[in-house]
Amino acid sequence: MRVLLVEDDPSLAAGIASALEEAGFLVEWVGDGESAWFKGGTETYSAVILDLGLPGLDGLTVLRRWRQEGRAFPVLILTARGDWSERVEGIDAGADDYLPKPFRMEELIARLRAILRRAIGQTNPLITLGSMTLDTRRMSVALDGNPIHLTPQEYRLVSYLAQHAGRVVSQLELTEQLYAQDFERDSNAVEVLIGRARKKLGNRMIETRRGFGYIIERTEP
Repeated sequence: MRVLLVEDDPSLAAGIASALEEAGFLVEWVGDGESAWFKGGTETYSAVILDLGLPGLDGLTVLRRWRQEGRAFPVLILTARGDWSERVEGIDAGADDYLPKPFRMEELIARLRAILRRAIGQTNPLITLGSMTLDTRRMSVALDGNPIHLTPQEYRLVSYLAQHAGRVVSQLELTEQLYAQDFERDSNAVEVLIGRARKKLGNRMIETRRGFGYIIERTEP
C-alpha cells in the first residue's frame, strides 16, 4: 500500500520510511506543508502519516484543506508528547489517530495498520477468503493452512486485493499502490505480477474483469 509520509526531520523521516518499507509499504516522503497539500490533493494514497509541526503550511492546515477538498484517506498524525491541544485539534480536523513523539516504530506500524483496516471495515488482522488466509501483521499468506512463499511485491499485490475483496481494482490503481511514482505506468508489470501470484495461489483466486481490472471475491472459508 502506498503511504505519504510528511515529516520535516530528514533523519526521523528516513527511519520511518525504512521501517515502513520493511513492513511492506510503498513510501513517498515530503518535508513541508505545501508539498504535502499538493501531493495529497493530486496523488492516490492508502494513508498519510502527518507531522503537525511543518515549515510553510502547518500540518493542521494541510489536514483541514484535504478534508474540505474531499480527500478521505486515513491520516495518522505525529505530535509533540505534551501537546494535547494539538492532538484534539487534529482529531477534530479529521485525523484518524495520533501518535506522540518520541515513539516506537512498532507502535507506528501497528497504528497505521489499524487505521487502514478501519478504513475498509476490516477489524481483524487475519483476512480469510475461501481457502486463503492473509495475516497483515506477519505479512504472510496460507492456502488451506499451508504457508505460501510470496515475494514482497507479490505479497503487496495479494494483500491489496484481499483488503479490497469484492471490489474490482483497476490496473492503474494497482500500479499506483505497488510502484514508485516514476514507474512506467503503461508497462505490463502488473499483468506479469498477477500471473506470478496465480501460479502460487491458483488461477481462480484472482479473477480478471476484462476492461475493468482484477478482483478477489468475498467468499466463506
